[in-house]
Amino acid sequence: MTLMSFGKRLNGVKSLYKNIIGVLTVSTIIIILSIGVIVLSIVCLPRVFPSKKIKKFITGIANGIGDIVVWTMKISLIPLHRPNWMIEFPEGISNKSWYLGTSNHMSWADIFVLLFSANYKAPLLKFFMKKQLQWIPLIYLVHKTIDMPFVNRHSREEITKNPNLKIIDFENSRIAAKRFTRHPATAFSFAEGTRFSESKKAAMKSDYKDLLNPKIGALATALAGMPMASELIDFTLIYETDKRSAWAFACGEMKNAKIIVKKYQIPIELINHNDKSSNDYRELFKVFVDNIWEKKQLIIDQNSSF
Repeated sequence: MTLMSFGKRLNGVKSLYKNIIGVLTVSTIIIILSIGVIVLSIVCLPRVFPSKKIKKFITGIANGIGDIVVWTMKISLIPLHRPNWMIEFPEGISNKSWYLGTSNHMSWADIFVLLFSANYKAPLLKFFMKKQLQWIPLIYLVHKTIDMPFVNRHSREEITKNPNLKIIDFENSRIAAKRFTRHPATAFSFAEGTRFSESKKAAMKSDYKDLLNPKIGALATALAGMPMASELIDFTLIYETDKRSAWAFACGEMKNAKIIVKKYQIPIELINHNDKSSNDYRELFKVFVDNIWEKKQLIIDQNSSF
């Protein structure tokens, strides 16, 4: 056997091993999520009663089950992936308070990385999800049981043709965010709105080397619906590998990562603003988030080596 043929066989064995890990990972996640959703669906049945006290009580139980499901997935994937995640988490974040949350967006797997790194360190992350995902049964049940809202965002072209759509989107998102007020939560939205790529960065002429320009829509709306939040938790995700597909995550190729978490005080003028649908409010919020993004780029610059 030549050295070259041995190398090919070795690469084939490595590829097969990674694919087996990928299948086991996907199967594990689906099984745990399915069991969790079934339990949540049963627990949440009393929500049909029009009592705010019952809804609030059930939401607390559902959030607790959600934390257990996340913890179970995290522990189950340790022997498969052997993750080497360096997590810096600030002190002073309470599971009994409300927060806004955001992060840079690098991969489909970001949601799992964020949930795992924040598990039992912050209130359960509740993501604003695209309305198109409501047709996936598992995601629809997650939406119904632990209040991860679907939002229908219209394009700039649609809003230009009909400016009233902007007001409708804001009001729908605000009403969705009000569900978070039942129990401490972290209302989470990816400020960039889409996953980072060099082509997207070039197309939008981003102001940042490793980030897309942030959009403040969902975060600004979340504060309007959840005014008790006084701090924003910002996650900076840095992966060693450039392989960032969902399958790459499942195969354990994203096991080396840095998750650097900061918290920022939300300016009081935003919390107390009397018209959170106004352009003035949005401009103030944009200044707040742009400042965080400048600091985020510095964090990436300082932590890009592994």
